[in-house]
Amino acid sequence: MQVREIRVKSILTKSRIPTVRQLKRAKKDTVFFSSVCDPYQPLEKKYKLTRRCLEVLVRHGFPVDILTKSDLVLRDLDLLRRFKEVTVGWSITTDRDYIKEIFEPASSPIEARLKAAQVFHDAGIETYAFIGPILPMDPEALAKKLIGKVEYVLIDKMNYPYKVSGLYKKHKLEKYLSDEFFEFARDKLKAILSRAGIEVEDIF
Repeated sequence: MQVREIRVKSILTKSRIPTVRQLKRAKKDTVFFSSVCDPYQPLEKKYKLTRRCLEVLVRHGFPVDILTKSDLVLRDLDLLRRFKEVTVGWSITTDRDYIKEIFEPASSPIEARLKAAQVFHDAGIETYAFIGPILPMDPEALAKKLIGKVEYVLIDKMNYPYKVSGLYKKHKLEKYLSDEFFEFARDKLKAILSRAGIEVEDIF
């Protein structure tokens, strides 16, 4: 099958992805959105490729797991309610929006992600947070904001610190790039969240 490609500045949009026919023969394993890039980038509002893919998947009975930095996923709540198995998570790497702007410019504000998680949680959809990589933060403040919004939390550290050391130095954040800070943040997050009955898994 040929996939028609639409070039929008530097972004490649594969507009026929939702029509892939192989799903009829595929094993009903969970489809993960998305391990490489966010399925709810700003252009998704216009092209609706993620929504169209979800429409195909729900028709074929596939479970889905979505991980995003965006609150645009709220647009698809009506569709996601139709899945028998669905999990939605938000990457929330800090509790401070000025830090978010340094490392994740143009992404949804932290509070918007938390509000989206609350809506999905209240709708009975399984929700989680991915705190990875751990960015400069107040781990106690972040943990308290997650309580009542997610069922479980995954934690990961900055795995390639040498690649971002210049950015940390530029913004005078070097102390947050140490193993000591990562371990402190992880342990504080795990302690508070576990006491609240939230399952926590660290992957470093």
